[in-house]
Order: sequence, then C-alpha cells, then structure tokens
Amino acid sequence: MLQRSPLHDRHLQLGAKLAEFGGWEMPLEYAGGGVIKEHTAVRTQAGVFDVSHLGKAAVVGPGAAEFVNRCLTNDLGRIKPGKAQYTMCCDESGGVVDDLIAYLFSDEDVFLIPNAANTAEVVARLAAAAPEGVNVTNEHTSFAILAVQGPASEEAVRALGLPIGHEYMSFHAEEKLVVCRTGYTGEQGYELVVPWADAGPLWDRLVEAGVRPCGLGARDTLRTEMGYPLHGQELSLDISPVQARAGWAVGWSKPEFWGRSALQAEKAEGPRRVLRGLELTGRGIPRGHMTVYAGENAVGETTSGTFSPTKRVGIALALIDTAAGLSDGDTVEIDIRGRRAEATLVKPPFVDTSVR
Repeated sequence: MLQRSPLHDRHLQLGAKLAEFGGWEMPLEYAGGGVIKEHTAVRTQAGVFDVSHLGKAAVVGPGAAEFVNRCLTNDLGRIKPGKAQYTMCCDESGGVVDDLIAYLFSDEDVFLIPNAANTAEVVARLAAAAPEGVNVTNEHTSFAILAVQGPASEEAVRALGLPIGHEYMSFHAEEKLVVCRTGYTGEQGYELVVPWADAGPLWDRLVEAGVRPCGLGARDTLRTEMGYPLHGQELSLDISPVQARAGWAVGWSKPEFWGRSALQAEKAEGPRRVLRGLELTGRGIPRGHMTVYAGENAVGETTSGTFSPTKRVGIALALIDTAAGLSDGDTVEIDIRGRRAEATLVKPPFVDTSVR
C-alpha cells in the first residue's frame, strides 16, 4: 500500500492528479493548474510543494557530525552549525546509494533528508556503522516538508511570521519548525520542516495567501531545466558522482568516506561517460532512456527529458561516452520513438537561476 502525506485530503480537495513516487501517493498536478501553469508560477511568482515523501533521519550523540563525515561524500567540516549541505551516500564501488541534504545543528546533532525510496537503506547503513553512543533513527513520518519556491517566496514566508533573508543553504530553527534556504527549482525558496501534525494549518495559510499549490510534475520540469540530478536517473548505484559531474559534492581531500578509493581511481583515470545537457533545435520532446547518436554512432543515452516551459523547447540530460570526444556546442541526434531529433550539447542549467 502506498504511503500518504499528512496533506493527502487537502490534495484531493484541490483536485490533484495523484501518482506513485518512491512508494508514496503524491500530487502530480492540480485541477485548474497543470504542469506548465505551476512551473510558470514558480519561475515568476511563488508556488508551494508538498514534499513530505522525502525522508528524514536523525544522527545524534557524541561525535555524530564526525561520524557522518566519515561516511558521506561531502566535507561536513566545511560548514558550521546552522548550515545545510548537499552530499551523497555511496557504496564501496563508488555508486550512489542516495543523494541527500545534511542539516548540521551541532557536533552532536545532524539531521538528514534522503530521497523517499532510499531512506530505509541510508538509515540502515548508517546505523550499522555508527559507533557506540551515536544513535541513527528513521524519522520519515515524524516531519512533513513544504517547499515554498519562486521570486515571491520570501514575501510568502514573511507573511507566516517566519525568519527570512538568511544565506542560501542556511537554516533557522523556530521551536519545532525549521526554515531552510534550500530548494530543487533554481529559484529563491525556502523548505519548511514541520512536525507531521502541523503541516495542514501551515499549508492552508500559504494557499490562502495566494501561493499556488504545485505538484511533482512541475518540480521535475523545474529541476530538469536546472540540470539537477534525480536519484535513479542521473545518479544511481551504476552512475557515480564523477560520471554525473557532481564531484563538487565530494570532499576529495578527506581521508575517509564510503566509496573513496573507487571514486579517487575513477577521477584519476577519467570516467567512461559524463552527464551533459541536450537542447533540441527543432520539435520533439525527449524522455529518459533514448539513444543519442553522433552521426551513425550511438554515443550515449538520455537519463531525463522533458519540454521546457521556460525555453519552449525539448531538453534532456544524457550520459555521453567520453570516447566520442564531444564538446558543448556540438550537434547530436536523439532517437525519439524512431525519429531522429537534432540537439545541441550544452552545459546546464538551461535557464538562469535566481538562487543567491
């Protein structure tokens, strides 16, 4: 049976089209909106997403931050309490078990937000490795998360009486509510981590203030326009951070983290394939798992593809063989259901970002 967020009844009242996502039944889009309208609202005004399906885990105890830093890829030592950090949990082969956000509350308190489908696995791996005195607990349904995104998000959060204006990837804790300057859209925004039972009233206040409810369909088009990876598509046990061009989220100088030896070796040798952006020059909407050609040679495969509501063209992310010797600006073709569509290799993001 699919799990449901604490806002499920509200989504039904708003006429949401629901879909399975990571074992959860979540809104894909809302009646009277649709993906393009919701996407545009976030790019131009503000939208609110229910992302309560995302995991939550607590790592608490003496040396908790040091322990997490020995496991996950990024260097938690680079940030101070009150900051969040994008990082990855890898296996010993260098494959990505999950990508996640780490909230550093103190040296003894780290809060993690993994992806929905991978939360149990991340918690299990950390719990198995945790030293005595460090407790790792799955808090998946203890908290809900509302993402308020868009140029007008600051005004919307201010209207709730919550703190605003802090730096990107930093957070404020207001009693049981955490306000973090993070998001998955490329726009200025805030993610509100609240106790499960408190999500409804907070959602109602945002909607009453005119913030448009947005589903995971728009969240996907927004993140694809930014070139942000989605686990299972641009990152996986078979797609390493090096291949996904996410090496910036690896603390290469750290003496220890899961998968370090394999990733160091792949970085030194050079990956056999790398993630690139593709922008169609004509009509067509690419999707994932479509073959990319340079002339008559297959040189890669798309991982994600969509119609960009902002640019009004088809865009895709694809793993391209490095042996093909292709560079940004080169022309390739995507096999879209038996028809070749011309595209240009570009470096994401496909659109400008307002994140500062």
